[in-house]
Amino acid sequence: MDAKVTLSFDQTIIEQGKKFAEANNISLSRLTEFLLRKATSTQYSTLDDLPVSDWVSMVAEGRTEYQISPRSRSALKSEYRTGRSKK
Repeated sequence: MDAKVTLSFDQTIIEQGKKFAEANNISLSRLTEFLLRKATSTQYSTLDDLPVSDWVSMVAEGRTEYQISPRSRSALKSEYRTGRSKK
């Protein structure tokens, strides 16, 4: 069950997060949920121990560039049916 929560972030972080989420076809809410799930899935002693800390820093400090090669229509259908991404 989803619950609503109000969070406050620096405006720049929100804009970068929205761009990142949009580029990855996910909502900002689901991106935040993913990060919170990662942070709470294991007991970590510090924020630096989080497995996503480097990734979060990249998103927060600048634009991340991904190079994606075009895929054929049949490859996309296959990926959709199996639920796996082929790189």
